[in-house]
Amino acid sequence: MQTQNWSGCHVPIITPFKDDYSIDEAGLRKLVNHFIEEVKCDGLVPCGTTGESPTLDKEEHKRVIKIVIDEAAGRVPVMAGTGSNNTKEAIEMTKYAEDAGAAASLQVCPYYNRPTQSGLFRHFEVIAEATKIPLFIYNIPSRTGRLIEANTMIALADIDNIIGMKDACGDLMITIEIIRATRAGNKKFYVLCGEDVLTFPMMALGGDGGILAVAHVIGKEYSRMINLCRSGKFDEARDIHFQTLPVVSALFIETNPVPVKEALAMMGLPAGKLRLPLVSLAPENRKILHNVLEKFNLLKES
Repeated sequence: MQTQNWSGCHVPIITPFKDDYSIDEAGLRKLVNHFIEEVKCDGLVPCGTTGESPTLDKEEHKRVIKIVIDEAAGRVPVMAGTGSNNTKEAIEMTKYAEDAGAAASLQVCPYYNRPTQSGLFRHFEVIAEATKIPLFIYNIPSRTGRLIEANTMIALADIDNIIGMKDACGDLMITIEIIRATRAGNKKFYVLCGEDVLTFPMMALGGDGGILAVAHVIGKEYSRMINLCRSGKFDEARDIHFQTLPVVSALFIETNPVPVKEALAMMGLPAGKLRLPLVSLAPENRKILHNVLEKFNLLKES
């Protein structure tokens, strides 16, 4: 399958909500333009975990995808989150994203029902057979309760339209094995980091970039770090990795996207409410986040 270059820094864009918890469509469009024009991101990923996808109903999910695609207007590729633990629903949502103009789909590992590795393989294989859009497989066992093992991911990489993964497994030995095996394949298989603090180590191992919640706040810095790695300038990239660690730590002080949304509000950007069961940042953690953003000159000027 011939595809575009998916290397770089991709923003798993939040879903801003109004005070009545409805989608802030104007705010979402503003964020799309901010990340494209100001941050210079390489791509946008709506309806991931950071976009509070578990709280979006099906029509809201489709609406968010459509807004991001329309507002991006081809300036950057849009990788729509359309995965599910229901294979039939994942196919339906992926076909919608394909028809809406998404450049790729992000497919999360099925959660809660805990399929075997054979079940995982068959789940993704059936989605790939039912659609033509390029697929990225999202491995995040801390949220799904099931690890996609290295051998399973390597086998999935042989499927024509499965072209990469978002790796948040948290185990670099698994990442190493997948990179080692897929480098020898007949096609490019993209490894995008989804465990933000591991972006630099993963790039040093041969990764291609990341889908990174922290890019909402320090996207320029992470884009530069990734590009330096791609140019072989690892000493300079390492400096950025260490310099930005306090921000990364603060942005995961509570469950993502709670701190990210709070940070965006502090920066004067649309964020709005969190939908239950997520609740606002604890006051003591809000103070820590505020102090870190202030130190890095990221707060909105008064």
